[in-house]
This record gives sequence, C-alpha cells and structure tokens, in this order.
Amino acid sequence: MIVGYARTSTIEQIASLEAQLKELQSIGCDKIYQEQISSIAERSQLKAAMDFVREGDVLVVAKLDRLARSVADLLTIVQSLEKKNVSLRILNLGIDTNTPTGKLMLTMLGAIGQFEREIMLERQREGIAKAKAEGKFKGRKPLDQGIVEEVLRLCETRITRKEVAERLEIGEATVYRVLKDAKPENSNILINSKL
Repeated sequence: MIVGYARTSTIEQIASLEAQLKELQSIGCDKIYQEQISSIAERSQLKAAMDFVREGDVLVVAKLDRLARSVADLLTIVQSLEKKNVSLRILNLGIDTNTPTGKLMLTMLGAIGQFEREIMLERQREGIAKAKAEGKFKGRKPLDQGIVEEVLRLCETRITRKEVAERLEIGEATVYRVLKDAKPENSNILINSKL
C-alpha cells in the first residue's frame, strides 16, 4: 500500500498543502494523512500514518522538509519505518529508502538541511545583536500593566496557570513570564507551583 503524508506549518499555506495532496494523489496513494501544524509540535497525523503502515508499504512525502525537522528526527522516522519493513519515498528528491543509495542520499541531504537551518539561525542571532547595538531592536513589546495585574490577581486565587491564560485570552507562557518577572511584594504567589 502507498501511504501519503502532507503537512504545512500554518493554515495560511493552503496552496502548498493542495499542491502536496495533488502530487500524492497523482502517484496513486491509497491513503493520505494531512495536517497543518509546525514541525516542532506533536504531529498526530504523522504518528497515525506511521502507526498505520505495515510491512511492504511505502510512506510517501512530496518534500523532505514536510516530514522531518532535523537529521535526528529524520533518522528516527526512517528507523521506525525500517523496523516495520516500510520504505520511505521523497518525491521532489527522487529518493527511495528501499535502496542503499536512497538511504545514503537521504542521510546526506538531511544533514545538509540541518546545517542550513543552523546557519540561518546563527545569522538571525547576529542580526538581532547588531540591531540591538544600533538601538534598532526593541525586543518583545512590554505587557499591558492591566494584564500583568490581572494575571497576578488570578494566580493568587489558586486557579491553574492554564485557566488564567484562557480567562485572559493570553498564552500560558505569558502567565509564567509575568510570574517570573513579579516583584518581591508578590512573593505570596507560588511561582513554581504546578497550579
């Protein structure tokens, strides 16, 4: 059986998802799993596809970056598929792990992709440092004082941090940031509490 997997990082990338689906359908995928989620998040449809495939099946993706976020992630996926005697095919690279050459090429390309990402992140950090030095980078916008006070007030009521975030329609990480930045007069709030 040929099983396809398509992914985009955001819901705005509809055209990319449609292109992947069209390509997977054109090669005769019997079943296609798809999702619109970041590669660093839990990819439930990828897990479902990997749980579904059986010995002799082929998992197909249109592009390598739709499947794995790093070489380690890629190798983990490939090893999991190999344990089930399932091969991986990446259409835009013409790679099929059913062959020794395909396995070698996949590993090399994954390493190059990770290297490029790390170089890009390094350049980004350098750009931010330069902008800060020139006074052009202000960083994250400070939180509205009213939100800060509401977070602190709600946390004192001993509801969970998640509930605080939901009530105020902010991210849970923001709640923890407010608590971390809280002044000593708010020490009665258990910052390290699991609440």
